[in-house]
Amino acid sequence: MTDDVSADGCEIDAAEQRRAVRERYSGIATERPSSSCCGDDAPDAGADPDGESRRLGYGEDDVDAVASGANLGLGCGNPTAIAGLEAGETVLDLGSGGGFDCFLAAREVGPDGRVIGVDMTPEMVERARENVEKNGTDAVEFRLGEIEHLPVADGSVDVIISNCVINLSPRKPQVFREAFRVLRPGGRLAVSDVVRTAPFPPDVRLDPASVAGCVAGASTIAEVESMLEDAGFTEIAIDPKDESEEFIRDWDDDRDVSEYVVSATIEARRPRS
Repeated sequence: MTDDVSADGCEIDAAEQRRAVRERYSGIATERPSSSCCGDDAPDAGADPDGESRRLGYGEDDVDAVASGANLGLGCGNPTAIAGLEAGETVLDLGSGGGFDCFLAAREVGPDGRVIGVDMTPEMVERARENVEKNGTDAVEFRLGEIEHLPVADGSVDVIISNCVINLSPRKPQVFREAFRVLRPGGRLAVSDVVRTAPFPPDVRLDPASVAGCVAGASTIAEVESMLEDAGFTEIAIDPKDESEEFIRDWDDDRDVSEYVVSATIEARRPRS
């Protein structure tokens, strides 16, 4: 499989995709203190980030554990719930946003662990760094960078998490190759993302807003499996979440995008040798 998006998926130029995504998340970080990462830009979208996170599968303890400002109500699942994090591990969050999942991960890995968040939007990184002191942890740091070119050393990470971000990349095979590179032998990937269940109509796959809204960039399960295998991963498991249809329906006022995408957990492992 090449790095190009398949014919049934997004057909927008890679530079245009990046611009649309960067502009959207810059706005979320600076102009709207709480907004939805997915779907339209309705004024009330994501007005209750804690409530939105509960819909995505986070518990009350998760929501209460993180100081205000980090939870932006973003995502399509709860990757920390499937990651099986252990004390002392190093965790990398791809597309870390305001840092919500990073701070939850820091609780699990403890003072001997480390959590690194990478985001390509300077405004998001700035906001996340401000949240470090508010959450009283020295175990979390945030780096500016693209998930296709991670500012992380080879073989230095135990676990990679991500929440509805990889679908935004125009070069997904490169994302998985980078994930493989930075994981230690035996390291694992535990991601929440959307996968495509039906071909997109032209007005979706040619719409930059649909890319930035976590829809038009989604790949099929078979495509994701192929990309992971090509990168070198084993023990691949992709589990669609039918219940996600309930919140995905809210992502677009003009169409029911749950006809085309579903949230899924994506897990894989770098072989030990």
